Amino acid sequence: MRQGGGEPPGNEKLKYEPGFRERIYLARLRAAAGVSRARRSALAPWRFVSDIFMRAPERLLVAPQDIRTADPVTADDIYAGYYSFASQIVNVHGASPFRVAPPSPDWEIALAGFGWLRHLRAASSPLATAHAQALTNEWIVHCGKPARTLAWSLPAVSRRLISWLSQSPMILHDADHGFYRRFMRSIGRHVVFLQRELASRSNSEDRLGAATALMFALLCVDAPRSAQRKAIAYLTGELKRQILPDGGHVCRSPQPLLDILLDFLPLRQTFLARNEAPPPELTGAIDRIMPMLRMFQNRGGELALFNGMSRTALDLLSVALVYDDARVQPLSSATASGFQRLEAGETMVICDTGKPPPLEFSSRAHAGVLSFEFSSGVERIVVNCGAPATQSSPMRQVARLSAAHSTLILENTSSCRFAGQEMAESPLAGRIVAGPSHVAVSRSESAGALQVEASHDGYVPVFGFLHKRNWRLEASGARLAGRDELVPAGRVSPQGHALRAEIRFHLHPQLRADLEDGSPSVLLTTSGGQHWRFSVSGGAISIEESIFFASAEGTRASLQMVVAAQAGAFPIDWLFERL
Repeated sequence: MRQGGGEPPGNEKLKYEPGFRERIYLARLRAAAGVSRARRSALAPWRFVSDIFMRAPERLLVAPQDIRTADPVTADDIYAGYYSFASQIVNVHGASPFRVAPPSPDWEIALAGFGWLRHLRAASSPLATAHAQALTNEWIVHCGKPARTLAWSLPAVSRRLISWLSQSPMILHDADHGFYRRFMRSIGRHVVFLQRELASRSNSEDRLGAATALMFALLCVDAPRSAQRKAIAYLTGELKRQILPDGGHVCRSPQPLLDILLDFLPLRQTFLARNEAPPPELTGAIDRIMPMLRMFQNRGGELALFNGMSRTALDLLSVALVYDDARVQPLSSATASGFQRLEAGETMVICDTGKPPPLEFSSRAHAGVLSFEFSSGVERIVVNCGAPATQSSPMRQVARLSAAHSTLILENTSSCRFAGQEMAESPLAGRIVAGPSHVAVSRSESAGALQVEASHDGYVPVFGFLHKRNWRLEASGARLAGRDELVPAGRVSPQGHALRAEIRFHLHPQLRADLEDGSPSVLLTTSGGQHWRFSVSGGAISIEESIFFASAEGTRASLQMVVAAQAGAFPIDWLFERL
């Protein structure tokens, strides 16, 4: 795939026409969303009245620690009027950053989240403090009342509240009484906003962040015990709903686990600073997330590219894992989250063996079932394409397709279907509305070799075939064998065995791939000088262009190995062998 092109890897179909049952399902979802909007509108007058009588907290008792890394050089950019968020830089030319046209929704949310205050605090200078106070005051004066803008979206409000509380020693340093009261009143307004949202939103994926921010606030101010107990109930409820028993997040992406840890670790410490015991659900979630996060980590430190994961912020990952006092080992089998990890010698394989997440958590999920990533030492060999760093990137939808993953694709069709233009004005747009309903997986060990066998039924409703895949990693780590099968499991048309199937193996951009003359094999050479041979039994092998979204340098061109065959020619065996 050419870097500037608009076609997905393998020219996979982007459009999907939902069937009758899915249309009925979408209609029900629209109706439910309409009821929710109507209920929120009906409560609007009561919200207005409560705003008038809102009592601002009197003082801050503690300030949480922000453990995210900070760069004082970024503070210099802010002084000069350059604001860099979501891979986009805006020069405000002396104007207020809150009054310029944002280049993207991601940039606007990052600006309104005030996470960049930590860079000003890292500068530790009177100039930085003055900037922090002036920008905070300007936002409160001009943007401080709730509105239907991205600055008052739930993610922005939650992040802004946590940022203000964490950086309050700088924001309030030598502040006059008027600014102090405006700041505290705005804190109170944010608390009321989150309390309302948590009371009215029944299925928002942003509820965990909102509950976390609310808990921070009610620990930091002189809040009533009843309000704290209610916040704890919101937080523990979301932990039970969103953090799975094995420590994975219900959306099945590694990224939220890192984001959650960077908030939960200071939250646990804030409870202790108030001489209160953290809820068992909070400490339990931290303890479960640590080994799950390590499961996704390869030897080079990066996190595997599943379900919206983009480039790994290695500095933030290192900070989070420093708090892993027990130095837990990574999970090898995470059945609740749907992942398996095979490790032998220097070789590591991470397999996606789970079905799509529930509807309300599927806005970033990918159609990557039975895909895998494979590395040798710090060298990444087989990868998924990953996702663009910004949510608003037009290529993000392309990255979600099955063809952008190292798995089998049947008739250029994704294993999952996404709600598209027919839901464009709905919060349900882009969510997964159909896909594998059952993913079977088994794990075994024989003679030191690790083996995982899995299957999914995502292609059964449309084509009548079950996709089965087997991975076998030998004890030495020098051989990774695989088998892909297409098993009739439903109504297969007379032409079903002539359907075109492609097994895609996306390669890391630093890898060199050369077809070997006279044999169905490819010689792979890593940047560190390792040599692997990929061979296949059955099907035609070719090397095609691909794209890698998760590079530190941005989107990069890469290669992929494609094994093509008709459905009737399966099973197909393949092998990676270290030379």
